[in-house]
Amino acid sequence: MPITKRRRPFVRSVAVSVAVALGATALAACGSEDDSETESGPVSLTYWTWTPGMDKVVDLWNKGQGKKDRITVTVKKQASGDTLVTKILTAHKAGKAPDLVQAEYQALPTLVSNDAVADIASEVGDAKGKFADGVWQQTTLGTDAVYAVPQDIGPMMFYYREDLFEKYGLSVPATWEEFAETARALKKKAPDTDLTTFSANDSGLFAGLAQQAGAKWWTTSGEKWKVGIDDAASQKVAGFWGDLVKEGAIDNQPMYTPAWNKALNTGKQIAWVSAVWAPGTLTTAAPDTKGKWAMAPLPQWSESQNVTGSWGGSSTAVTTDSGHKAAAAKFAAWLNTDDAALQALAKESGIYPAATNAQTSGAFATPPDYFSNQSDFYTKAAEIAKTTAPSAWGPNVNVAYTTFKDAFGKAAKDKSDFAAALKTMQDDTVADLEKQGFEVAE
Repeated sequence: MPITKRRRPFVRSVAVSVAVALGATALAACGSEDDSETESGPVSLTYWTWTPGMDKVVDLWNKGQGKKDRITVTVKKQASGDTLVTKILTAHKAGKAPDLVQAEYQALPTLVSNDAVADIASEVGDAKGKFADGVWQQTTLGTDAVYAVPQDIGPMMFYYREDLFEKYGLSVPATWEEFAETARALKKKAPDTDLTTFSANDSGLFAGLAQQAGAKWWTTSGEKWKVGIDDAASQKVAGFWGDLVKEGAIDNQPMYTPAWNKALNTGKQIAWVSAVWAPGTLTTAAPDTKGKWAMAPLPQWSESQNVTGSWGGSSTAVTTDSGHKAAAAKFAAWLNTDDAALQALAKESGIYPAATNAQTSGAFATPPDYFSNQSDFYTKAAEIAKTTAPSAWGPNVNVAYTTFKDAFGKAAKDKSDFAAALKTMQDDTVADLEKQGFEVAE
């Protein structure tokens, strides 16, 4: 939860605005004059991150480019999610935030609205070409500023049991309409089998699906935040899944439970709408089905479309408390664009890189072991990643996500109105913004 407020939204327009001007003033006030280029001595930076094995990746920097530039980075392992956001804001309030922080994309607006992360556009702007437009936009929030460098992403895809699709005479759905028809056809052929489940225990899945449909959950109108969780695109997604649950065409149980694992492992569920990181989950959840799955692009809302949503991912940001902004930004760019660094991240941390130059080489030149039957897995994944739709995050994603789990969890269990659950999400998010002191447009 944000600790300090400027009582202003982060403006999503590239036009000059009062909010952006205030942000620039705050950044100038919080940061020192900088940095490795003006100091005669070496620079020491601290990086808060939850990524496993990051210390080994940073060692490459410290022994290579960092040694040359006299910039040393020390990793401080942290918890992830809201816990880290709260810790960053608490440290920033005391003027003691680290130089660099790992931030999930949906957390950036909260950090920006609290002036906790710096605009590093002038230091890393040339890195833009390394990333898909929709990915880069997640760190600019639709402005001329750059608040972080993308690190890893979770482009969404469709996973299915290739052998069972053949057994039941099913085709891989290219559209959501075909997806629904496939679910119904499977039920007729095998009443005890489900195509998939609607799960309310991971808000990021629904957010990614809404993103693919064109939803803009947080935008601004002038100096006010505008919440669009209940917009037409999200209503379409909620209605689609709600109808399938109500008619019993798919299951309504949550993911990541022993029952869900068993359903995947035994073929009681034969597909999963997920992201590029799914092979790791399936390895544990359905070990007996290794080599029987295949990956395809996410179904589209119309045959002419080619777009996917994003489920997960994070970035590297420089804080406004850092006295070494340019040095920190230089490291952030290296970490997330350098070939050796990205391959080390893949090996040590198991991430799927946001930078396009690493998505089909090194660790990604061959398919995941679980998908050894699909030789073009990462080639196809890279093509899908390029189609990532722009996101629209706001300063209280945590509240929206919590409400989703409660409202959609009940709706899925009861097979009741998903539209009502979506409106509850909208109302709770607006109420929280107003409670925090943000101005909210109707």
